[in-house]
Amino acid sequence: MTTLNAELRTFYEARQQQIPAEIREIMQRAGQELADSGQADSALTVGAQAPRFNLPTATGQTLALDDLLADGPVVLTFYRGAWCPYCNIALRSLQQHHETITARGASLVAVSPQIPDESLTLTEKHGLAFDVLSDIGSDTAKQYGLAFDLPDDLAAVYDKLGFDLQRVNDGHPRTLPLPATYVIDRDGAIRWAFVNTDYTTRAEPADIIAALDAMS
Repeated sequence: MTTLNAELRTFYEARQQQIPAEIREIMQRAGQELADSGQADSALTVGAQAPRFNLPTATGQTLALDDLLADGPVVLTFYRGAWCPYCNIALRSLQQHHETITARGASLVAVSPQIPDESLTLTEKHGLAFDVLSDIGSDTAKQYGLAFDLPDDLAAVYDKLGFDLQRVNDGHPRTLPLPATYVIDRDGAIRWAFVNTDYTTRAEPADIIAALDAMS
């Protein structure tokens, strides 16, 4: 069975052939600068208490981390938005493993800075059975140490590509989260963490499931 990151790598290599060289250069330089910033190393990790949140769902309700933890462990994943093809691949993969995750008594929830309408479209498109929450302004991502601002030239590229982050992020077009996934126990402690500045790399579902098994 193909791993998630193998699928992401195959997509990345095909995608590179379609992107003009000058745009690739801007993307690669921004990616390297983000990696060199050390932000991934300063984000919350194993042993920290997970910051609490109360965020809107795709259907306009609100969901609190404490409510989820009352029922069991939580798998919390941060993604950039429905406009990001790597995020879509990762979320589809999580959906394929959703039953395996919930069979271990855990809840799965995904968070992005996009507005609820975008989350609803994403949920319907991919048939997601887990909640997709809106962290407009990235306040929750900031508490986890994940929020960063796009450099000007990359923001201009995203505008040129038609991602319209001004609209989908409700006036916060520059701020995005690092791709990250946390396994949080019922006491709110982070027991497993994946954080990476490279948006083409994501937490493997098999590793998430192994982390849940290690807690039981």
